[in-house]
Amino acid sequence: MLKHKIPRAAPYALLFIACLWLNGLFACTPFDLCVKTERLLSGEMPWTLDSECARVTVEGRQIFEEGALLFIKGVAWNPVSLGGAHPHDLDFAGAVASDAALMAAAGVNVVRTYEPITDPRVLDTLWAHGIGVFNGVFAWHGTTDAEITARIEAVGDHPAVLAWVVGNEWNFNALYQAVPDESAARAALDRAVLARIGEVTRLVKRLDPQRPVATIYGELPTREIIEALPEVDLWGLNIYRGLSFGDLFEAWAALSPKPMFVGEYGADAWDARGGLENQAAQAEAIGALAAELVAQGTPQGGPCSGGFVFEWSDEWWKAGAPSVHDVGGISGSGPYPDGVFNEEWWGLVTIDRVPRAAYHAFAEVVFP
Repeated sequence: MLKHKIPRAAPYALLFIACLWLNGLFACTPFDLCVKTERLLSGEMPWTLDSECARVTVEGRQIFEEGALLFIKGVAWNPVSLGGAHPHDLDFAGAVASDAALMAAAGVNVVRTYEPITDPRVLDTLWAHGIGVFNGVFAWHGTTDAEITARIEAVGDHPAVLAWVVGNEWNFNALYQAVPDESAARAALDRAVLARIGEVTRLVKRLDPQRPVATIYGELPTREIIEALPEVDLWGLNIYRGLSFGDLFEAWAALSPKPMFVGEYGADAWDARGGLENQAAQAEAIGALAAELVAQGTPQGGPCSGGFVFEWSDEWWKAGAPSVHDVGGISGSGPYPDGVFNEEWWGLVTIDRVPRAAYHAFAEVVFP
C-alpha cells in the first residue's frame, strides 16, 4: 500500500481543508486530506483540489476518470535529447514544458511512458495542461520488486497518474533479454515472462489498488494469454498494419470483454522507397488510423478506448550515432507506405520540436 505520514499541520490549515471538505469541494477521504495539507504547507504546486482525489475505474469495456469517460488521444513519450541514449539520457524534466504545451494544442489527453516518471514536478506540468499519464513501471526483466515499489510510492499520490503499465510487447522482446532460437528453450522463456508479468501486476495492484493496471502486448494475444493474466485491467496492443487496423477490433471483441486501447500505432516519416522524408504519407496514415480509433470507440459501440501514437518526437539514438539522424530499419509488413520501420523518424515532431504534417493531421481528428 502507499504509505503517508500524518503531517504536523498548523491548526488553521487543517481547519481550512476541513471546511472545504465539509462544503463538498473535496470528493475524498480524511486520509487524502492529510496528504493535501502536507503538500500545501510544504509549498508544493497547488493542484486543482477536487481533481487530486480522481479515481480511474473500469466498467465493462470502458474506462472512467472521476465518473467521466476516458477516451485516449495519446502519444508515446520518450524524450531523449540530441546525442543521448535510452534510458540513461531520458529528460522528462527538460522536455515537459515545451512538449506539454504542444501536446495540449493537439488535443492530447494522455501520454504513455516506457520508463517511469518519478518526478512530481513533471506530472504537475502535464496535469496543468490537462494531460494524464499511463506510467510505465516495469519493462526490463532485471527490475526488482523493490524498484517497482519505490517507483509507485514516489508518485502514487499524484492525480496525473491514471494507470500503471506493466511490460511493453513482452511477447516479442521477452522483457528485453536474449531470446533463444531453440523452440523448447523459447517456450520455457515465454512461460517465465508470462509468469513475471502476472507477478508484477499483482504487486502493483497491492501497492495501489485505486488505479487500473495495463499491460502492452505486441499484436493480438490469444485467449489463453488473456485468461492467464486475470489481474490485468486494461490491454494495450501495439499494432502496425499499414493504413488500417484491419479486423483488430472485431477480433478483440470476440476474445475479451475487458477494455482495450492501441498501445502503439502510426507511421514514420522516412520513405525507403525513394530515400527521402515523406511527411504527406505519414500524415495520411496518422489521420486515417486516429479516425479509425474514434469510429471503433466505445462511445460508438465498439470495443476500443483510444490509443497512443508512436511517437511524440524523433529519437536519434536508435539506428546509429546518437548525434546523427540515421535512416534504415527493419522491413516487412508494417507501417505505411513502405513497410519499413525507420526507427529514428517516427515523431509527430522532430527532435527539435518542429511539428510535422502528421502533428497537424492528428490534431484535426476529434476524439470523444
